[in-house]
Amino acid sequence: MDKREEYYDDDAEAIEAYCVRCRDTIEMENPQAVWTRRGIPAMRGECPTCGGTVFRMGRTAMHSGERPATVQVGGSVRGKLAQDTAYIAYAESDAALAEQVADDLQKVGIAVWLHTEDETHWAGGVHPALKECSRMVYVLSAASLTAASVESAWKFFREKGKRIVIAQLAPVDPPDPIRRSPRFDFTGDYKTAFRQMVQALSG
Repeated sequence: MDKREEYYDDDAEAIEAYCVRCRDTIEMENPQAVWTRRGIPAMRGECPTCGGTVFRMGRTAMHSGERPATVQVGGSVRGKLAQDTAYIAYAESDAALAEQVADDLQKVGIAVWLHTEDETHWAGGVHPALKECSRMVYVLSAASLTAASVESAWKFFREKGKRIVIAQLAPVDPPDPIRRSPRFDFTGDYKTAFRQMVQALSG
């Protein structure tokens, strides 16, 4: 029996994940072993209640053997990004929400690029993704407020006069220079906050 099949037999432990939309811990349906852009193992599946995409960071038995193909949620620095690509800036601890927002944005036709720690300075200059993306989703949390690379990213966007919207993930205030940016509360109704954010990104 294949190791993946063995792991998900009738006696296998269910994989739980937190659904941002339902604001509850659920048992993931159709779980798949994936790796984030930063090479971090995670599980991706569906919420049985709302049908939304859910993520859970960490390695499982499904990650044994060869590394699964990366889930593509953005562009690549090897090719120039579309001008209307949205740059998603987030702290590592908020990766699950960032991945979910990226997945949902792509479903509505908005190309995305997920932030990585080493993107602030690249090859002696500014990373191409920061230059080429025209709008940013800043995932606001206590962790992102103290992440130097995230701070550098939003400061670059602000200096260039590019659009920034805030996806609020925790009851904290945004940095003062971008406090007037459109802000959407993802701690409440995910669908409403996401819909409003898409309108702001597209406006």
